[in-house]
Amino acid sequence: MNTKRHTYEYEIDTQSDTAPARVLSMVKPGSKVLEIGAGPGSITRVLVNEKQCSVVALEVEETALEKLRQICGTVFASDLNTRGWSAEIEAAHGKFDYVIAADVLEHVLNPDAVLQEMRDLLNDTGSVILSLPHAGHCAVLACLVDEDFQYRDWGLLDRTHLRFFGIKNVAQLYAGQGMAIEEAQFVVRTPEMTEFVARWARLPADVQTALRRNRFADVYQVVSRAVPVSRAQVRVDLMEQPVPPPAPAIANYWLTTMAGLPLDQTRDTRSTISDFVPPPPMRRKRFRGLRRLYAKLVLKVQTRG
Repeated sequence: MNTKRHTYEYEIDTQSDTAPARVLSMVKPGSKVLEIGAGPGSITRVLVNEKQCSVVALEVEETALEKLRQICGTVFASDLNTRGWSAEIEAAHGKFDYVIAADVLEHVLNPDAVLQEMRDLLNDTGSVILSLPHAGHCAVLACLVDEDFQYRDWGLLDRTHLRFFGIKNVAQLYAGQGMAIEEAQFVVRTPEMTEFVARWARLPADVQTALRRNRFADVYQVVSRAVPVSRAQVRVDLMEQPVPPPAPAIANYWLTTMAGLPLDQTRDTRSTISDFVPPPPMRRKRFRGLRRLYAKLVLKVQTRG
């Protein structure tokens, strides 16, 4: 038995504001659930033991599968990058009340194709629940401005991420599969509450201010529940959703936690920021020859008429 802690193995405080807790809050107890990309079973454990759900789980990574099978009785070892992965599951277990992909679609080659198969596994009242990292967070933009994407084993720039989503991209992802969002929640973290705290602190104040003018600048993850458009009771527009600040206790916890991260001494900390000097205005050139040619062409057309 593998006792080493998996990268994506963690305990979930269901009363917290984390993405896993928000995903779980959208699932009714006793439901029939398919969790794809279940990893070592962090969310699965709560679904089975606390929510009393009937769970089918899908995972492809071997070390995660070993841990997942200890939690969930029905596990499929399937690759989401292979079209038709859902056929075997549907044949054996039918359709589901919920199909969950919690921080999964950013790891696949074709999120649209995966979501299509997720949608097709829903029963007549079923919902898809997604959690997606927000690539438009101002801390990610700070990395871009600093000319250094700081990839890690976890977080917004997890080194295994293949796809990146802004708020509009999340909405378009659902719309492309004929789905409407009925419920949405934002996980909100200021840049000082993220893994990029040191990077952010190095930016000049005016650059920080500019990056935070986007009102979604502090959105760390987007958690949403959607259904086919034909049976949507409400339609949530992500672009119109408020971004409430994190509660003081939550902010203090993450500020303290992230401030304690060890600094990567291998990073190049030289600033890329310089004072902007606008280029001199371009002199307007006179194209007299072209104007004369245009006048002759107009005259010729009028003469023929």
